[in-house]
Amino acid sequence: MIFGYPVPLIAAVLMSETRRRRGLYSALAYLPVVIPPVVAVLLWKTFYDASSTGVFNTILGWVHLGPEPWLQSSQWAMPSLVLESTWANAGATVIIYLAALTGVNPELYEAASVDGASLWRKVWHITIPQLRGVLLLTLILQIIGTAQVFLEPYLFTSGGPANATITVLLLIYNYAFGNSLGGNYGEATALSLMLAVFLAIFSFIYLRATRSWSTR
Repeated sequence: MIFGYPVPLIAAVLMSETRRRRGLYSALAYLPVVIPPVVAVLLWKTFYDASSTGVFNTILGWVHLGPEPWLQSSQWAMPSLVLESTWANAGATVIIYLAALTGVNPELYEAASVDGASLWRKVWHITIPQLRGVLLLTLILQIIGTAQVFLEPYLFTSGGPANATITVLLLIYNYAFGNSLGGNYGEATALSLMLAVFLAIFSFIYLRATRSWSTR
């Protein structure tokens, strides 16, 4: 949530401010969505190679740092998964924001420029208020998506090391099909229902609480 929600908005605003090669930047932003998720995870797994010849460790070696045991370290495993997941899932949201930004009256930005407003003030006083309906929708989708993360921890670390990357869906899978906890279908079903009920109640409360604000 901390990175996956604001990063697409920042990227969309920066791309909307560019005058040249905007289509190229949009295509590059959407490229991770085109790559199959499993392929993307396996590709990044080679980047996180703990040896000194791994991609990220090679880059660290240029500045005389590392190597780091990315996926083998309880300290670095979750940030590594967050980085890959943010890269893989931000593209679609960037395109949504870019499409929404086309509906903002350009005269508002022109008037702000005449008044000497900086890019940050334009974003805070014009972009965010104009996109609040879209921002509310993407926020709830981001929360639901975060609660349902499974592929990355399953393929990267299987929840390790020392359960540092365990998620709710991965725990459900382990209850039902895992080697040590496999066959506990009752526990898996109960946890699945608890997750579904929690997300349904949260979505209902969230939509009721924000309905009046989003329609102002």
